[in-house]
Amino acid sequence: MAPTGDNVVVSNMKLERMLSMKGGNGEASYVNNSQAQGQHAQSMLHLLREILDGIQINPEADIPFVVADLGCSCGSNTIYMIDVIIKHMTKRYEAMSYNPPEFSAFFSDLPSNDFNTLFQLLPPYGGSSMEECLASDGHRSYFAAGVPGSFYRRLFPAKSVDVFYSAFSLHWLSQVPDIVLDKRSTAYNKGRIFIHGANESTANAYRNQFQNDLAMFLRSRSEEMKRGGSMFLVCLGRTSVDPTDQGGAGLLFGTHFQDAWDDLVQEGLITSEKRDNFNIPVFAPSLHDFKEVVEANGSFIINKLEVFRGGSPLVVSHPDDAAEIGRALANSCRSVSGVLVDAHIGYQLSNELFSHVESRATTQAKELLENLQFFHIVASLSLA
Repeated sequence: MAPTGDNVVVSNMKLERMLSMKGGNGEASYVNNSQAQGQHAQSMLHLLREILDGIQINPEADIPFVVADLGCSCGSNTIYMIDVIIKHMTKRYEAMSYNPPEFSAFFSDLPSNDFNTLFQLLPPYGGSSMEECLASDGHRSYFAAGVPGSFYRRLFPAKSVDVFYSAFSLHWLSQVPDIVLDKRSTAYNKGRIFIHGANESTANAYRNQFQNDLAMFLRSRSEEMKRGGSMFLVCLGRTSVDPTDQGGAGLLFGTHFQDAWDDLVQEGLITSEKRDNFNIPVFAPSLHDFKEVVEANGSFIINKLEVFRGGSPLVVSHPDDAAEIGRALANSCRSVSGVLVDAHIGYQLSNELFSHVESRATTQAKELLENLQFFHIVASLSLA
């Protein structure tokens, strides 16, 4: 039975067990609303290939070459990127007149991820040998497995992974900072569901949470990565030094989405306290926020660290159609936050909320297309 809206606040302990992009194949599913992420990832392929060219090749090693996607979600983007990585490494081996090794790919995300939908998208394994796999159109040339768990902890055996790839995931925090939901704290995010435009204490609480999470992420990967391997990371970023200005993430979650929550309060469908107890666990860091953690960790060398303009998260067929733009924004919001919203206020009120998002976005469609732009932190790291 769908929740009715009388749910308790989603606790931080429960967040890890339930956070996921919206599964299935529905209109608001991640599968059908991740085209922008795919386009942004493809625009960075030249950076990824530069990093792959720096990976040390050991032709004598009689073990698989291992690639792991952390925060893989459930769409086809992860399959495409794994394929890019493995084909590029295969060409590197062949260019050096070495036989390519067997390849193994691990798709990792939280246990609540829709792995069923993801694995249904996987092409079949190509054949009995690597040569047969590489020669088979529409087949994959690697062994695949799912790894459920939080990437803020260990996921793999020590020194077992050659390439870590993670895109559009590290801005998701392990939890909403406790003090943000504490009425006695100056960081209490009263009247808001995101930190865009919040007070300095609230923003600093989110920044500290992001940096603590990233530190745990790096500690785990430093133990799991093979010597000579590399890590390519992409997450939402911001160009402002002010953490209360969350850039594109702020426009996605801090404007029409925020106003829709306020609509539910004004219509008496939820209490203001119910709204205030919901906060999006996302933080878009600056370059300084990110670099500070990597340098303090000391396990990795920064090969590349930059802000990359990704573009709009809205992919529409008719840019002059305001209704399509409004629907695209609502579906985009719901595909990444709908699971949390459903748990907090129930499925029926969630429908009402995203209907308000769509209506509000439709009235501001032109401004949305012009102003809603994402920037990403792009990092390439190798073991020190």
